[in-house]
Amino acid sequence: MSVGELACTYASLILHDDGIAVTAEKIATLVKAANLTVESYWPSLFAKLCEKRNIEDLVMNVGSGGGAAVAVAAPAGGASGAPLPLLPPPLSELLQEEPKEESDDDMGFSLFD
Repeated sequence: MSVGELACTYASLILHDDGIAVTAEKIATLVKAANLTVESYWPSLFAKLCEKRNIEDLVMNVGSGGGAAVAVAAPAGGASGAPLPLLPPPLSELLQEEPKEESDDDMGFSLFD
């Protein structure tokens, strides 16, 4: 994510949080107040996004969906038949303990005996 994207994202969130209408001029003003310079198209791009989409929904649904279309697309490296996973593994799988390796003491001898 570029500095321009990040600055406009934060400016849009600040304006929305304060209950102020998100416009390109207000985004540009906040970015300028932060002593940042961004490409001229970023503020208008983010203002159009905020007009068409509900910011509350975007914030509340950050981790859900959205990437399904990308995950279904064919991999760029070649034609692998395996589908890409859409969801992370369940928490129970992540919390399972790995089997402990046997130590030399359990075998009855040591490398340095």
